[in-house]
Amino acid sequence: MIRRITGRLEGATDLSVELTPEGSGVTYEVLIPRYMGGRLGERVGQVVTLHTREHLEAQGQGTSFVPRVIGFESPSERAFFELLTTVKGLGARKALRALANEPSWVAAAIAARDTKRLRTLPEIGARLAETMIAELHGKLDGVLGADELRALDGASVELRPGSSLPASAQEAVSALIALGETRVGAEKLVDRAMALVGEDGGADAIVAAAFRQRAG
Repeated sequence: MIRRITGRLEGATDLSVELTPEGSGVTYEVLIPRYMGGRLGERVGQVVTLHTREHLEAQGQGTSFVPRVIGFESPSERAFFELLTTVKGLGARKALRALANEPSWVAAAIAARDTKRLRTLPEIGARLAETMIAELHGKLDGVLGADELRALDGASVELRPGSSLPASAQEAVSALIALGETRVGAEKLVDRAMALVGEDGGADAIVAAAFRQRAG
């Protein structure tokens, strides 16, 4: 069982990285959750450590299996993922694509029973959001460490009404997350877009301006 890999980061996409441990002559493909893609993309060429778990991925309607390695930045993030994939209908690949936001953000939405927020995640529809809350509510403290719990407190504040962002900007952020952006990336795009369209601009105008900014 591979539980940790340290090596030079050779390349990164939204959902996978390539790591070469020093002196091994072997390069590992490691699957990662979507929220890690941007951060690791900025560290290509550096030595990084990922806390890993092995997963057998079914191929050909379950007639064969391919071994995969999934990596996280901390043991608690790995534990959160392992808990998340106990939810009926949320397999490993789907969970990796769905995690466009940090575990603390997802945990906060579950704790707040906020299906609307969960539905902004890729792959998460209304029924699956309700299932996540039903199966995971009250089970998160055991898999989140002290730092993650502090982050969860901050994320919980973010979920409460009265956010400093205008309603149209919040809607634009949610729309960009649903299209595959991380929350951090979406908020940065919206901040820049609002400088162009103003705080009174509607969500559609903000999203359009955000795409123009990203394309430029």
